[in-house]
Amino acid sequence: MNDIAPKTADLHLSRRGFLAGSAAAAGALVIGFDGSGALAKADAAQSDATLTVNPFVSISPDGIVTVVIKHFEMGQGTTTGLATLVAEELDADWEQVEAVYAPADDTKYANLLLGAQGTGGSTAIANSYEQYRKAGAAARALIVEAAAKSWRVDAAEISIEKGVLSAGTRSGTFDAFVPLALGLTPPEEPRLKDPSEFRLTGDPTLRRKDGRAKTDGSALFALDIRRENMVRAVIARPPKVGATLSSLDDGEAKAVRGVLAVIETPRGVAVVAESTWAAIKGRDALSIEWDETDAETRSTEAIIAEHKAALDAPGVAARNDGDADAALADAARTVEAEFVFPYLAHAPMEPLNCVIAYDGQSAQVWDGCQFPALAKPTIAAILGLEPEKVSIETVLAGGSFGRRATPTSDYHAEAAMVVKALSETELKGRPVQLVWTREDDLTGRYYRPLYVQRVTAGIDAEGAPLAYRHKLAGQSILIGTFFEEMLVKDGIDSTSVEGANDLPYAIPNMRVDVRNMRSEAPVLWWRAVGHTHTAYSTELMLDMMAEAAGADPVDYRMKLLGDHPRHAGVLKLAAEKAGWGEPVGPGRGRGVALHKSFNSYVALVAEVTATEGVVKIDRVVCAVDCGRVINPDIVVAQMEGGIGYGIGAAMRNEITLTDGEVDQRNFPDYEPLRITDMPKIEVHIVASDEAPTGVGEPGTPPAAPALANAIFAATGQRIFELPMTKAGVSFA
Repeated sequence: MNDIAPKTADLHLSRRGFLAGSAAAAGALVIGFDGSGALAKADAAQSDATLTVNPFVSISPDGIVTVVIKHFEMGQGTTTGLATLVAEELDADWEQVEAVYAPADDTKYANLLLGAQGTGGSTAIANSYEQYRKAGAAARALIVEAAAKSWRVDAAEISIEKGVLSAGTRSGTFDAFVPLALGLTPPEEPRLKDPSEFRLTGDPTLRRKDGRAKTDGSALFALDIRRENMVRAVIARPPKVGATLSSLDDGEAKAVRGVLAVIETPRGVAVVAESTWAAIKGRDALSIEWDETDAETRSTEAIIAEHKAALDAPGVAARNDGDADAALADAARTVEAEFVFPYLAHAPMEPLNCVIAYDGQSAQVWDGCQFPALAKPTIAAILGLEPEKVSIETVLAGGSFGRRATPTSDYHAEAAMVVKALSETELKGRPVQLVWTREDDLTGRYYRPLYVQRVTAGIDAEGAPLAYRHKLAGQSILIGTFFEEMLVKDGIDSTSVEGANDLPYAIPNMRVDVRNMRSEAPVLWWRAVGHTHTAYSTELMLDMMAEAAGADPVDYRMKLLGDHPRHAGVLKLAAEKAGWGEPVGPGRGRGVALHKSFNSYVALVAEVTATEGVVKIDRVVCAVDCGRVINPDIVVAQMEGGIGYGIGAAMRNEITLTDGEVDQRNFPDYEPLRITDMPKIEVHIVASDEAPTGVGEPGTPPAAPALANAIFAATGQRIFELPMTKAGVSFA
């Protein structure tokens, strides 16, 4: 069997290893940063002993510019975005730029906003904007200086366009000056371009770096990895969270052709085989009894009832302006709603998987790894290795939506447990590919938390808001994890209340409080995290307040956004582009929603047609302000994808429990958005000189409330419990 390994397989942790892997022996030029993110000198004469360099860009002797991507790619366009920043400052030809993924190394490739190596929270471009620009600018400065010395002209006389340097009648490409540039020292603060000089940044026609490979099938995902003599493993996990193994009969499983071993692990029973199919058939043949003494045995209805009851008890205040209770008592009119949000699965198209090769001394991992900072020490601890003895080769991931960033590194830990057990058998040394099936993915835990919320608002006789009281009950994602000490303050998990405690509307008396519920079911961030439920409750409540005041929903919001011009800017733009206020015809309705998440501002206007209870989503108009835009086409794609993800979940999706067991098992039970569901989406980007922010998640939160408000406009029906099918809504 031939090995298939990612392009990053020749990148090693040391600077010397990187140089060798990228043809430095023949004279490659490498620019990078030190561990703090500061620009570092990178001339060939310096050794690892005197300077630890984190290479971000190299230029090979044949003129190819290689950008080392420290944030992994799960479809959000990071590879193209970071490469664009380097190519822009370097004035490279886009066709001569290649991208590879960085190896796992916290000290060199940390996400400066997270403090460790990882991708999440829509931070990739926001974190790396200046870093990668400086890397490209430093490389440009060295190439120009080398050309100036070679041509004996002043560096100011040299210009670069699409990788070609020129001065007067002289011209040359990067490759001609790499040998001389190796002996030079880059500036500590290279000159960055003024935005007026940009030619790649902001270009809507720029081709994605991963587009061709994903189209022709040559793109490498973790499931594509093949190593010599590799075995496959699947795990039988307890059907109820918290259950443990009571008894096991593996006789029939071991009799399945191709099955090599059955292994008990703390996560369940692993079946190892020559093929994935054999492993699955072997797992089906296991006879297992589980001890459910400490397991979650409640059904969804009971869990929701407990959450509702908790709203009657005092909560922990996340925001407390004025006196909301007193103001509500004085209000001319109050509106109230109780919202129920179900557990949701992430359901990426590529289920969880990874490959680990272990020789007893070190381990090599292939994975679409979202958080190497978590995976690496977890694998090392299980295998009894020092973390530096574990290397991770990151490849593409077929989606994640947060699932590949578990604090426990659950699937990495499972794979390492299997590898460790095999190391004590005749199978030792054989690489292991752990594979989750779709059924494993939906029943194997880690969901967006279930939440119940109660919102009460009061308005005066003129319709102006007086008070707003928002109560939330749900399970904290961070409490009980190692993130708790850093990110949970005074009992408040920020991911539980985000989007509610920072509401931009001018309401004089506001209280937001949360009740942290407990469950054996583990929960995790889901695309846009807490914003996915708070945006729904807040934006439906704003519509209800406008209705009670007899006001237009857009006008009502605009009057409350005086201190928030960027919120107002996207709301105005979306309304104008959607033709807000123009007649829509019988059976049709428009709905609006506005939300800020991950420092990006998004307003949506949804249009629907309702015919005899069947809703067709016709159109969604989106306005987004995400600061300076690097790749407009990617911003549009991420808005489209985020909106689709949000409305798809709101339409039909929920994870439910019956006596503690998950009811949904595959896509017929947890139906993803279909192409026939997808409306026409128009994306309008606000021109901005502000620092770039994220776009991977902000399109999702306002999608469901815009749809719900449009359905109300068309039918008069408010939807307070998701998914919408529970309210009897059908979709065409």
